[in-house]
Amino acid sequence: MKAIRQIVPVVLVALSLLGGSTIGFSQTTVVKTRTNPGGSSVAFFPLEDLRPGMKGVARSVFTGSSSQEFSVEILGVLPGYTGPRQSTIIAKLSGPGVDKTGVFAGMSGSPVFINDRLVGAIAYSFPFSKEPICGITPISQMIDVFEQGKGKPKRMGEARAVSFKEMASTEWRRPLPKPAFGPTSLIASVSAGSPLAPLMGQQIQAIATPVVFSGIRQESLSLFAADLTSAGLLPISGVGGAARITPLEPFDDKTLLPGDSVSVQLSRGDYSIAASGTVTLRDADRIYAFGHPFLSLGSSDMPMTESSVVTVIPNAFNSFKLAVPGRMVGSISQDRATGILGQLGHAARMIPVKLNLHTSRDSIEEFSYEIVSDEFLTPLLLNITVFNSIGTQERAIGEATISISGSINIDGQEPIALQRRFSSANAAMMASGSIATPVAALLSSGFDNVNIKSIVLDITSSEDKHAATLERISLDRTDVGRGENVEIQAYVRTDSGKQFVERIPVQIPADAPSGQLMIMVGDGATLQESSSARSFVPRDLGQLVGAINRIKKNDRLYLRLLRPAPGVVIGSSELPNLPPSMVATLNNDRTSGGYTPMTLSQVYERELSPADFVITGQQVIAVTVK
Repeated sequence: MKAIRQIVPVVLVALSLLGGSTIGFSQTTVVKTRTNPGGSSVAFFPLEDLRPGMKGVARSVFTGSSSQEFSVEILGVLPGYTGPRQSTIIAKLSGPGVDKTGVFAGMSGSPVFINDRLVGAIAYSFPFSKEPICGITPISQMIDVFEQGKGKPKRMGEARAVSFKEMASTEWRRPLPKPAFGPTSLIASVSAGSPLAPLMGQQIQAIATPVVFSGIRQESLSLFAADLTSAGLLPISGVGGAARITPLEPFDDKTLLPGDSVSVQLSRGDYSIAASGTVTLRDADRIYAFGHPFLSLGSSDMPMTESSVVTVIPNAFNSFKLAVPGRMVGSISQDRATGILGQLGHAARMIPVKLNLHTSRDSIEEFSYEIVSDEFLTPLLLNITVFNSIGTQERAIGEATISISGSINIDGQEPIALQRRFSSANAAMMASGSIATPVAALLSSGFDNVNIKSIVLDITSSEDKHAATLERISLDRTDVGRGENVEIQAYVRTDSGKQFVERIPVQIPADAPSGQLMIMVGDGATLQESSSARSFVPRDLGQLVGAINRIKKNDRLYLRLLRPAPGVVIGSSELPNLPPSMVATLNNDRTSGGYTPMTLSQVYERELSPADFVITGQQVIAVTVK
């Protein structure tokens, strides 16, 4: 359906001259309608017929699951906000509920009616306003953005460059998408006596979306609060009800009607994370809500649930709704500038997470939950939940050693093996980041067929620090023959000053050329950093999975034998010991680029067994092959 898009360029001066009077509907106005689940029609109030002083009602849930009515008075229209050919209606609210709470987080999407005709959704507020004044997104704009093109946009399927440094990193702090628009100063001139005049020079912004984190400590949430609040979310810790992992429930004519509370479920199970708002319109199996973007994710796939409201907390800074997620009845398929679109009867794809934590007290704590599959949200949710799982059972201050083993299981691909160990004061944060990083690389790869079936984690925590530094290495002799064995002595010192020696036997290859041979010993992270292969563009998902599995482990030493010889890096592959003719072919007068030259070619590389300590550092020594 082509919804109403006509916006009459009426200046605010004209609106102010009509203030205080209630204008009836034009006899020639064509009112568009939709059929609701009960069979009756919902009429839309044309934006061009709105006048200051008109009065109506809105619906929202203040407690329980039943919506309540409160009064609305139209003050005027802001043309051009939030974008070209768009407008926002300014209105004043009144009634026992809103007089106490004002415009509160979680009210987004509350439908506004004038003479039983739907005007739009309450979606914007004025921070620190002394009266409950709001901005309303016209219903025509909410519907139009979802009518312009059907279904999920097709992706080109082009892969993106992947950085080895990022995949090996222990820090994932990629922020969420910024809101499509932020707080806007109202500096447009208006005529004297206009109902909008007292608001000029102030700010209007989207009503914050309350996100309740059940099972998450405030200390854990505070580390990620900046990313959440910058995206227009209001994180609330530990006061919501948990949401069990249940199948999709059937819906009927009473499911998610206008004014009902609706939740976007980001995680459920032992960790329940849900964003709350209000339904604006139900059209058969389509649910329109919020009136502003949730995260501006565009096409999405997140569970949509019914919810009940414990209460609305009046707050001088920002009142907010405490909601408990209920039955999963559908999914959110679109998240765009004028709201979210849900579909009843469709189950969202979730990623099951199983986490076994072996604590320092010789106990095993099991966590089981699901998280949404999304390029931005999944790594963040993994980071928060894994960090919190460790923090709720182990001490938050002091050194610790955390070991991780597990797998990321992908449909149609070999599992990604996780094996990491960290020993430092921020070991928990490094551990959670090391899990989020490969997941982020998969979901942001550009491939359409990334289906993470499950994530299985086995984490062991100790309150002792087991870290050491590789100070130097030595050889029993520097002149060796082909095929002979030589012993490297690696001198390692712990943070307490204790020194011990690791003895590493090395066999010189039988086909090693005469001359100098470099022996390099270093930890996986350092060698990965110094590798000639910096980044590459995978040709398919399988190549990306293979590259992630080849990332060097941070908790053990590696031994490399190198010799001075030309070589190149093409993509993710190192091609050592190339003949001069091949190098000349790559570097001829008619071509340039496409490879990275190497001056040292790798003879072979060996991963050493993990030591009792997490050893860091890198040392190089030379031998002469006779």
